[in-house]
Amino acid sequence: MTEQWQRTELETCFYERAAEGVVVLTLNRPDKGNSVVPEMARDLMSVIDTLESDRSVRAVVLTGAGRQFSAGADMVEMRNYLRDRLAIEQEPYNARVLFPVTQRLTNSRLVFVAAINGGATAGGLDFALACDIRVASDRAKLGETYINMGLAPGNGGTWFLPRLVGSGMAAELALTGEVVKADRALEIGLVGRVVPHDELIGAAVEIATKVASKPWRALEATKQALRASWQLDLAAAMSASFWTVSALYHTDDLHEAVNAYVDKRPPQFNKDVSPPSA
Repeated sequence: MTEQWQRTELETCFYERAAEGVVVLTLNRPDKGNSVVPEMARDLMSVIDTLESDRSVRAVVLTGAGRQFSAGADMVEMRNYLRDRLAIEQEPYNARVLFPVTQRLTNSRLVFVAAINGGATAGGLDFALACDIRVASDRAKLGETYINMGLAPGNGGTWFLPRLVGSGMAAELALTGEVVKADRALEIGLVGRVVPHDELIGAAVEIATKVASKPWRALEATKQALRASWQLDLAAAMSASFWTVSALYHTDDLHEAVNAYVDKRPPQFNKDVSPPSA
């Protein structure tokens, strides 16, 4: 699937190619704050499956239609869910609807760049935190607001937040349910950069394009190593990186990069990729 894509629309989201190796995936329930319902979870999982199967895709910009990135769980759906006592006894709403998507964003071979166009709260913020890189509009507002609904963060926030902003600030955000503006989110490390609203998608695509231009094996290995390092001590992380780097020594890309550096020319990385792992 290497042809230039037109927009592909599903019930709750759409996606389109923005540059070589880069796709923009847009949550599309703007009248509901891009809140997550089972149909959206299904659609997002389907799109990620599709994009992962296309080895020409390296990076995905995730954003929201309208004024919000995502408000997290849909409260109407949540109310209906709470009325179903059997469903509650089986598993929490987050476990059924939101968390599988967070896991896919985290574990995917694709690099995800969150383009936070507006409000990102509770599970919606956690979607952004699960992405590898975060760029925010100057209109964005972010909050781990579960506590305001009588809940604890249930979509990965308790794992992501301390690693991004430190344990003290994570506690402040999660325990107060405070919503912070973009400049404050940048100050505490919740996002990597803030740009004018009208430049958001362009800035995110620019970052994703830079990512997508890198050797694909090194991209996948680097994402995996970064995620794994959060669960390892230094010695274990160094040991794991030894074997990762050793495997990359056998790639044509490394040889090309070294030769290009010595010859003072841009590297021409191999664009042929192997089939995805089973």
